[in-house]
Amino acid sequence: MQIGQISSAKHDIKPPARRVNSAEKAAIIVRFLMTEGANVPIGELPEDLQAELTQQMGSLRRIDRETLIQVVEEFANELEQTGLTFPKGVAGALSELDGKISPKAAAQIRKRTGVRASGDPWERLRELDTDKLLALVDDESTEIAAVLISKIDVKKAAKMLGEMPGERARRITYAVSLTNSITPDAVARIGGALIAKIESEPERAFENPPVDRVGAILNSSRSATRDALLDGLNAQDEDFASEVRKAIFTFKHIATRVDARDVSALLRVVDNDTLITALAGATDDLTKPSAEFILANISNRLADQFREAIQERGEVSDEDGETAMSDVVAGIRGLADSGEILLSEEIDA
Repeated sequence: MQIGQISSAKHDIKPPARRVNSAEKAAIIVRFLMTEGANVPIGELPEDLQAELTQQMGSLRRIDRETLIQVVEEFANELEQTGLTFPKGVAGALSELDGKISPKAAAQIRKRTGVRASGDPWERLRELDTDKLLALVDDESTEIAAVLISKIDVKKAAKMLGEMPGERARRITYAVSLTNSITPDAVARIGGALIAKIESEPERAFENPPVDRVGAILNSSRSATRDALLDGLNAQDEDFASEVRKAIFTFKHIATRVDARDVSALLRVVDNDTLITALAGATDDLTKPSAEFILANISNRLADQFREAIQERGEVSDEDGETAMSDVVAGIRGLADSGEILLSEEIDA
């Protein structure tokens, strides 16, 4: 054999592929996919695996072509043999089914299995209303409350502090100044613990508390019925009766709980005929001040028109008057519930 032929034969001989372990194979595949322009979601891996993968990619330096081909072919064969994959564990399944099963069902599964909700817990906490957040941190330490106040919307935080007892609000405000050194991991754990606390609460049949439900019923009751029931409640449970009185809003409360500037909003949600009937029926000592309050806080021209219409209407029956006054109250309640107006906290029932 000539020297040229020997040299050519040597070039035809492929060097053996390099022996690599599973961690190195993973690093090779990730590097190869990234080189080909694929978006590899490495951030979804556990942090320890992210660290190991990064370390492997930094230590391999150079891989020969035969080794690359062997690793890629092995990876491709495994993909071809895979018919269907399922998310890993209950946490993975819940993540896949997010938005496809009800929040209550997901919460029950987490409670039974001990799996915490995925994602940023603070996103869920920021969506809670002020009352829910206040109840959530009511028995928490000042430091925990300070972290929560620091992570939510500024307006919502201000509202929370305004509804807390003065001394606790001051302590929490001071504690905010001490949160500068808290680590992101600690903040994440606090958020996760607060979410777990919410999910551990027993499922309730009624969304609204008893006070609100009874208050809503009495708001729609005739005055005689409402007074009799309140007297009965007071005899059974003075504290509960007192809370119910706070939840009640009737026509007589308009003068004391509605801001004069908000009366114009009432005209948009209650038709003139209903309002005139209510004003005509408000003739006793309890309801007349509210009728005068409404007339005093609309334009003089419109007030004169209403007074003229009331005179033309004449006397209205108690039933018609109470029905119209209930419609007026329902309109004000709707404005308050939508946040368009704010009722004061005067509680005389």
